[in-house]
Amino acid sequence: MSAKGKTTKRNDLTGWELNPRWKGIHRPYTWDDVERLRGSMQIECTLARHGAETLWQMLQTESFVPALGALTGNQAVQQVKAGLKAIYVSGWQVAADANNAGEMYPDQSLYPADSVPAVVRKINRALTRADQVHHSEGKNGMNWFVPLIADAEAGFGGNLNAFELMKAMIEAGAACVHFEDQLSSAKKCGHLGGKVLVPTVEAIQKLVAARLAADVMGVPTLIIARTDANSAHLLTSDVDPRDRAFLTGEKTSEGFDCIRGGIDSAIARALAYAPYADLIWCETSEPNLEEARRFSNAVHEKFPGKMLAYNCSPSFNWKKKLDDRTIARFQTELAAMGYKFQFVTLAGFHALNHSMFELAAAYRQTGMTAYSALQEREFASESAGYEATKHQRFVGTGYFDLVTQVVAGGLASTTALAGSTEAEQFIPMPPPEVGPEEMLMPAGD
Repeated sequence: MSAKGKTTKRNDLTGWELNPRWKGIHRPYTWDDVERLRGSMQIECTLARHGAETLWQMLQTESFVPALGALTGNQAVQQVKAGLKAIYVSGWQVAADANNAGEMYPDQSLYPADSVPAVVRKINRALTRADQVHHSEGKNGMNWFVPLIADAEAGFGGNLNAFELMKAMIEAGAACVHFEDQLSSAKKCGHLGGKVLVPTVEAIQKLVAARLAADVMGVPTLIIARTDANSAHLLTSDVDPRDRAFLTGEKTSEGFDCIRGGIDSAIARALAYAPYADLIWCETSEPNLEEARRFSNAVHEKFPGKMLAYNCSPSFNWKKKLDDRTIARFQTELAAMGYKFQFVTLAGFHALNHSMFELAAAYRQTGMTAYSALQEREFASESAGYEATKHQRFVGTGYFDLVTQVVAGGLASTTALAGSTEAEQFIPMPPPEVGPEEMLMPAGD
C-alpha cells in the first residue's frame, strides 16, 4: 500500500451512476458519507485494486472463472504456474491448518478474525516473490498477481465487525470477499448441521457494511453474497416480514425460530441480496444441475444477468452422485446458467493431505526409493512448467544473491547458489570452453 494526498472527487470510483461496473448495485448511502469516513489521506491498495479490476474483466469476458482453494503460498504459486487465473482462500482451510491461533479447528468461526486476511497477505507475498525471481531472471511473460477471492464467513460479529474485516481483506490484497447469512456466533460449515440464519435485513446490512468499507478504501472490491438457507432450519428472529413465509411456528430451547429450509427459501434470500452484491452464491447439499438451474432461473427472472457463484465442494461424493460424463460437463453446464465463478473450496487441504500420505506410506515401505520416485515425477513435470524441483532457486536464493552482489558492488564472495548442491546436481552446467585433453596439457609456448 502507499499513501497519496487527498485529491478525491465525486468520480473517484468513476461515478456510481454512470459506470457500468456498478450497474445493478444499490448503495443506501451517499458519496458524502464515504468522503466523511475516508480520512484526510487516501491509502492506495495496489494489489487489491489490481485483483478486483482483473477479476471483474475476466467475469465479463470469459465463460466462467475456475479456482481451487489454496492453503499456503506455495500452493498458490503452483496454481498460477499451472495456468489458473484466480485463487480461492477458504475459511474452512484457514480453520483447519492456517489460522493465527495455531490450532486445528472445525469451520465454526473459532479462529481469530484476522486469520483469513493473514493468509491472503501470505499468499500475495509468495506470489510477489515468484514474480521477483522470474523478473530478475528476465522472465516476464506471466501475471503472478491473480485475483484472490476470500472468505469472510458471517463477518465475525455485527455490522462494524464486517466493516473492519472487509478493510483488513482489502489491505491484505483480496480482490473479492464473500459474506454468508448465518449467525456468526453459531456459524457452521455449509455442509454441517445446526446452521442458524440471521434475518434477511441483518444479512443485507452486512453486505452494505462491506461495500461501504470498500468505497472508503477506494477499491472496487467484488462482493459475493452467500445464502445457507437451502439447508438451514433455524432463524434468530422473525423481525423481517420476508422470512415469515418459511416459519414453522416452533421454537428451540435456545429461542430460535424453526424454519423450512430448501431452494425456495434460498431463492427468496438471493432476490433480497442481489441489489447489494456482485455475485450470489447458494450453498448446496449435492452437485445438482437441476437445482442449480432452478435457482439461476429464479434470480435471472428478476435480475437479468446477475452473476452467480458455485461451490464445487469436496463435501460432495462426486462419483456417487454423478456419472463421469456429467462430471466432465458439470462446470460448462453451470457456466451456461450464469455461474461465472466456480471453485473447489478445500482443494488445497485434500491435495496436501493425500499427497503427503501417499509419500509417507511409500517411504515407510521402500525408503529412499519412494522419495526418489517423487523426485522423478517432479523432473517429469518440469516440461509443463513445474519449478519447485530446484527448491533453492524457487524460494529466491538467486534473487538474494543478486541483492548481495549489488550491495557489494559485484565483489561478494558469499553468494549462496553458486557452488551449492543444487547448482551442481540440478542445474545443467555449460560445457567447458577448453576440452579436457587440452586442460591436461602443460602450459607453454
